[in-house]
Amino acid sequence: MEKFSTHTGVGVPLRRSNVDTDQIIPAVYLKRITRTGFEDALFSAWRNDPGFVLNQDAYRNGSVLVAGADFGTGSSREHAVWALKDYGFRVVLSPRFADIFRG
Repeated sequence: MEKFSTHTGVGVPLRRSNVDTDQIIPAVYLKRITRTGFEDALFSAWRNDPGFVLNQDAYRNGSVLVAGADFGTGSSREHAVWALKDYGFRVVLSPRFADIFRG
């Protein structure tokens, strides 16, 4: 993600802790050879649920993901960051990030 000093946008409350990279983007999407076009893969297992936050009209254009603790655990894959960015997130807030998800 790009560095910046100020951002204003809609916050998207992801009320889950211990979100790992497999939940952010499942391994089936890792076969793509480009670094763009991953927005459809972001949280794909959860997006079938009509109640999931990204399916709510109020959050469809959100650019700030507000996650629970231990966001980005699991296997190291840059595709997770690409999926977040491609979806439109510019900020991810969490009380504690996994070591592999810091940058």
